[in-house]
Parts: sequence; structure tokens; C-alpha cells
Amino acid sequence: MRVQNGDVSLNVVVDGADDAPPLLLLHGILGCAETWDWMVPRVIDRFRVLRLDFRGHGDSDRAPGRYQFSEYVGDAVAVCEQLAGAPVAVVGHSLGGATAAALAQTRPELVRGAVLEDAPLADPDASGAVDEDNSLLDAFRLMRQSIPQVQAAGLTADQIAPIIAAGPYAGGGTMGDLVLDDGLLTMGKGMVRVDASVLDVVLNGEMDPVHDLTRPIVVPVVAVAADPAMPDAVTGQEQLARLEAVGTNVTTHTLVGANHLIHDTDGQREPFWQIVDDFLTNLP
Repeated sequence: MRVQNGDVSLNVVVDGADDAPPLLLLHGILGCAETWDWMVPRVIDRFRVLRLDFRGHGDSDRAPGRYQFSEYVGDAVAVCEQLAGAPVAVVGHSLGGATAAALAQTRPELVRGAVLEDAPLADPDASGAVDEDNSLLDAFRLMRQSIPQVQAAGLTADQIAPIIAAGPYAGGGTMGDLVLDDGLLTMGKGMVRVDASVLDVVLNGEMDPVHDLTRPIVVPVVAVAADPAMPDAVTGQEQLARLEAVGTNVTTHTLVGANHLIHDTDGQREPFWQIVDDFLTNLP
């Protein structure tokens, strides 16, 4: 289905009964709606599942100018207002998690509750969404150069997945040692369709944080952090503490051994799913 946000047409993949409560799933930067393929069969009997391709990603329109958090939040609001029909439960990874946090904080009437998967919950006055020493920035610099080349060469997701698998992970070993096969494939699907310039504001430290850690989120929230020992972990322990300190109904989890790609990682998907499932089951 298509949703319009200003001049940008957004792709939303919809599954489930029209009268079921809505569940909005938000992918991370460079990703796409397919990153949640694994979850849909687990929730389809309870929810109408809405999987958004953010602007510049997947099958949504590319947008003129720079891509900012506020625009991604606007995309999520458009889906809620035009398609959901009721307040949504929302699960978001990384960029999607930060968007979910901002959506829940600024438009709580649209949200039943939110799960934030290793989201960049930056301070309001922060200069960037990701710490300078985070290995993700090195990966993003490489992908900013390689994605246009991959797209120009006409490579498919099936061809890209083994290339990603062979690449090194900053914590040791290869990406194929870490990421599940379906995760590698959906990463490839994201790369062949993304506008690589979505990375520019991140690499330049100019991403505007729209979630404010000094203000509460009034709807139920679960924040799931990667292991802080991992070089690509994004949600910091101080951020979790601050989220809990100002929150009215906040639960936090740190998954030992988990990297930033929690739901795509061998051995971490099921613990993450258990957290999500418990949260969705007990939502008021």
C-alpha cells in the first residue's frame, strides 16, 4: 500500500486482518520492510502488521535534500494517521527505534507502546546520533562508497548476501559468522534499493535527535540494548538509566553478547523475540 507524506510516497507492506489491532514495524538505516519478515508469522494471528519503508529506503520514494530524523518521524506519523485506524504498538530497530521513541513521546495518542531495539537515543544537544568511536561509522563510510557501485553494477540481493557474509565484523570473525542467512539476504535487499545519501547526515554528525531523554514517554516502553562490550553497540547504559529515570512505564534489557543487529543475529533473535512477545501480550 502507499501512504503520502507531503511530496514523498511511502511504501507500507500490510499483513493481517483489517479489524486486528495495528502493529507498526520500523527498520534501521539502509534497511527495508523485509527485515521483519521473520516476525510476521509470529504476530499475524493477533495484529494487523504495518511494515514501513522509510523515505529513501526500500520501495518508498527518494527525497530531495538531506534525510533527517524529523522526516522519518513524519513518515511514521503519516502511516499512523492514514492507515493504522487505531493507536499502534510499534517495534523499531536502530533508526526505527529512535523514530519509535520520538513518535511515542511527541504523539502519544497514536501509540499504545513501543519497543526500541538498540536505538540511538542521543541527548537533545548531541552533535551526532552515534558515538565517534562506534565501528558502525566505519561500516557506514564503506557502504556510502560501495552502495552506488553495487547499484550501478545491477547486483541482486542474492549476489550481495555472500559478499556481506564474507566481510569482517569489527568484533572479530566475519559477518557470516554472526548474522543469520535471512538477515544477510534482507541486508542485501536494503542495499540494492536504498538512497546511499541517507548516510550523509549520520557521517557528518548532523542528525537531529527528536527524542528528548530529559522528558518522559508516557506510554509503555521497552528498550533493548546490545552488549556494551560490542564495538557497534548503540544504546548506552547511561541512556537506559536516563530513560528509566524520567519514564512512567519503562523496562530495559541489555542482551549479553548481542551486537547492534540483534534481531538478525544467530543466538539473539529468540531472546529478543521473547521480550517483544511478552511486551505485546501484556500491552493494555
